[in-house]
Amino acid sequence: MTMSTIAVFGGTGKTGSEIVFQALKEGQKVVVLARDPSKMLYPEGSGGPSNNGKVLSDPNLKVITGDVTNYDSVKATLDAAEDEIAGVAIALGGKTKEVGKTMLTDGTRNIVEAMKEKQVKRCAVVTSIGTGDSEKQAPFFFKALMYTVMSSIFEDKNNQEKLFLSPEGVGKDLEYCIIRPGGLGVGPATGVINVIDGQAGSIQRADVASFCLGAINDVNFPYIRKTRSEEHT
Repeated sequence: MTMSTIAVFGGTGKTGSEIVFQALKEGQKVVVLARDPSKMLYPEGSGGPSNNGKVLSDPNLKVITGDVTNYDSVKATLDAAEDEIAGVAIALGGKTKEVGKTMLTDGTRNIVEAMKEKQVKRCAVVTSIGTGDSEKQAPFFFKALMYTVMSSIFEDKNNQEKLFLSPEGVGKDLEYCIIRPGGLGVGPATGVINVIDGQAGSIQRADVASFCLGAINDVNFPYIRKTRSEEHT
């Protein structure tokens, strides 16, 4: 059982809380940056119905109060680790009107810079089907949203990915994996994850979390410095 630490940004979200919960179950220490620590709840999928709505607490969990768009908050999160940081999970999200049009890009840039300062290499970045060259994999109805009501968030997601994928990207030298899940469900993990080339189906957030932890913890993870679209159907 490993006792290394992972840092999770977006840990109070539906996918992020799955990453936190599963990492703790595997014996890892976890540090989370949250604007509101009271939202660090058990995940709907893996946490089970008896824990629905309950605050997640564990001796190996630290929740740091702050904002990912503030570099000092991000640095404080990595500094809170008591031992070696195995890697970072980036599962940022939120409504654009609440978090701003550039939160994903600005926050991820801060994370990358703080990782470099701490000499942390591994990171799993959860974006979405439809970003970058996965645009063609998005279902037709989803594309309609991408080009209209979700256009701002997809501009931010694409700019976020460019931090790793462009030749000038600040994160291009990190050991990153960009995960682009299809439709997200909140049930328990199925254990079935298909890396796809065609049109995306759906996948449980718990399965996305499991893939993220593999990207961080598996020394020989096969998708380092790659983008991967996922589904389980």
